[in-house]
Amino acid sequence: MHQLRKEEHLRACAERNVQSPLHSTGLEHYRFAHCALPEIALDDVQLGVSFLGKRLRAPILISAMTGGTAAGGRINFHLAEAAQTLGIAMGVGSQRAAIEDPTVSWTYQVRQSAPDAVLLANLGAVQLNYGYGLEQCRAAVDMIRADALVLHLNPLQECLQPDGNTDFSGLLEKIESICKTLPVPVIVKEVGWGLSDDVARRLMRTGVSALDVAGSGGTCWSEVEKHRIAQPAQRKIAADFAEWGIPTSEAVVRASRVTDDIPIIASGGIRTGIDVAKCLSLGAAIAGLAHPLVRPALLSVDATIETLSIIIDELRIAMFCAGAKDIPTLRDTPLTKTHHSSP
Repeated sequence: MHQLRKEEHLRACAERNVQSPLHSTGLEHYRFAHCALPEIALDDVQLGVSFLGKRLRAPILISAMTGGTAAGGRINFHLAEAAQTLGIAMGVGSQRAAIEDPTVSWTYQVRQSAPDAVLLANLGAVQLNYGYGLEQCRAAVDMIRADALVLHLNPLQECLQPDGNTDFSGLLEKIESICKTLPVPVIVKEVGWGLSDDVARRLMRTGVSALDVAGSGGTCWSEVEKHRIAQPAQRKIAADFAEWGIPTSEAVVRASRVTDDIPIIASGGIRTGIDVAKCLSLGAAIAGLAHPLVRPALLSVDATIETLSIIIDELRIAMFCAGAKDIPTLRDTPLTKTHHSSP
């Protein structure tokens, strides 16, 4: 069942338009003031950052996508080689499939291809209410020799899945227990509908090491699930939730107001290096992207590296033209909001 679902998810993301149909990330409403005299050379712009105590050559995370199938394994290995080459971070898709069927573990085990990359394991937080605990979290980390574990939150997606797990009661306490007992950092992320400031504040108190706001405006998982649903009534419900979610820009601003002590990962509809620059200026530590890499990663390592290199080059040019010589300076570079509303 897990394998079929993952194949259907991958096919939908690769072959159909599953981008948010009704609203955007909100990043288009922000602008840097163009600096015509940056007083630095483009080659002098420094993109390096520290994340979870490790150094990244650029503030970019290849967000969790897939695993558990042969195609997913191929994508993961291409992504891992790209992450290693470019010095960026990478997350794998939910490892529940491999926890329950170890024969597919190889589709996630990319450490050999990315010996120096920051690598993130991944499980659904809701599984802590369905028999999972410290043992399974350790197994996910050990399986891929990960630097941290991502626990993802996806209540709306679970409601829309015919086989969804919808008991999210008491999870905060269980997440806190994992944070206290797991020997690697724990990151909590949404999957594309955003973290509110209230949820970010409550999660911060559990001891999480980072939060990935994963706002709306990019891949819309209600649209993805809509393509899997056979019953007309359930398809209508999925379609009606296309408007749901907190736009990525708003989620970054809200989370950064309440979580000064831990890094914020901005993801959800990040498509360009300019998007990355805007997110960092709004308060994110790094930015994650997934959908722009699905098709390149199905093709080859070179195609994946080319796509990511364009985004990194755009980030460097955006920083140069905003007069920011490094990431700390970029974070202090203000944005102008051109839209009348505020988060």
